[in-house]
Amino acid sequence: MRTMVEFITLGGMLAVTPGPNMVYVMMRSVAQGTKAGLISLAGVMLGYLTYMFGAAFGITTLFLAIPGAGRILAVCGALYLLYLAWQMLRPGGRSPLQIEAASIERPRRLFAMGATTSLLNPKLALIFLSLLPQFIDYRAGGVFRQSLTLGFSLIFAFASVNTAVAAFSGNLARFLSTRPNWLGVQRCVMGAMLFALGAKMALDAWHWSLSA
Repeated sequence: MRTMVEFITLGGMLAVTPGPNMVYVMMRSVAQGTKAGLISLAGVMLGYLTYMFGAAFGITTLFLAIPGAGRILAVCGALYLLYLAWQMLRPGGRSPLQIEAASIERPRRLFAMGATTSLLNPKLALIFLSLLPQFIDYRAGGVFRQSLTLGFSLIFAFASVNTAVAAFSGNLARFLSTRPNWLGVQRCVMGAMLFALGAKMALDAWHWSLSA
């Protein structure tokens, strides 16, 4: 039986690994400040809670068993990330560090966009579906309770790391906003990160279809 220490270690490693959710929280934090990043993170956490309860109730397993469902979700997520990347990389695109020029989104939209980014990432379903069962002691009973305990621990790890990302990114934006020479570089770097994540998600969906 694997220990809680091993679970926390694996969860921490997953939490610090950059992904679409972390990049989105970073992007909104540098565009509108730490508060906007935290609101976006709240939306992202809604996606985590959805997949956690889905795994606990077995809904995620059923969804992944439906032919093509996971592939469609992956394609939608990839297109969404590529769209965000294009907004920064296109001719005339803005750096997210240009606080005074960035599009200011309302809290409700920040929350909705965060939730969309999270829910369109099928790897979250796979994380909860593949990781949690390995640490559940089925002989001890209370499988649902154990699933929630492990799930909330994993979500806490993700929330802690992304909160730090939001705070750091907001402060970094204020620091670099007075240095215009860096704005173009930052725009290209963040746009490239989003493009790479979207392309990888699209490639995963392609391999998924070949193996189906």
